[in-house]
Amino acid sequence: MLQYVIAILERDLDRLAAEITLFKNDRHVWQLAGNISNTSGNLCLHLLGNINTYIGKHLGNTGYIRNREAEFTLKDVPNETLIAQIHETKRMVRQTLEALSEEDLQKIFPEKTLGYEMSTGYFLVHITSHLSYHLGQINYLRRMLSQ
Repeated sequence: MLQYVIAILERDLDRLAAEITLFKNDRHVWQLAGNISNTSGNLCLHLLGNINTYIGKHLGNTGYIRNREAEFTLKDVPNETLIAQIHETKRMVRQTLEALSEEDLQKIFPEKTLGYEMSTGYFLVHITSHLSYHLGQINYLRRMLSQ
């Protein structure tokens, strides 16, 4: 299972970098449209904060310190910076998850993030779906703003 989780996270982090690159206007990464309440840039920062917290900090002991509020309040981070952070996160994901064993996936995840205990394997599947969910939002917002 671990190889599948790594493959999906890497694939979707590559897609995240591609989405940021595909914005025709870099300012659009930080713009809202319609009733959408988060910019693509803020969703990107949120995804990076989430993955660096739950995989990096909790499973890889990276020492990452999350500032969740900043994920939604920072503005105008250069696209190049976002893309560099995505690539660094992808590297950390591979390094951290390759160090886990299949037995580690059966252990209880170190934090009750969703309000209940779950296995590390279950939580990693949750993280992949969380990434996919927000990636779809970013894609949709990019296409709205590119018209």
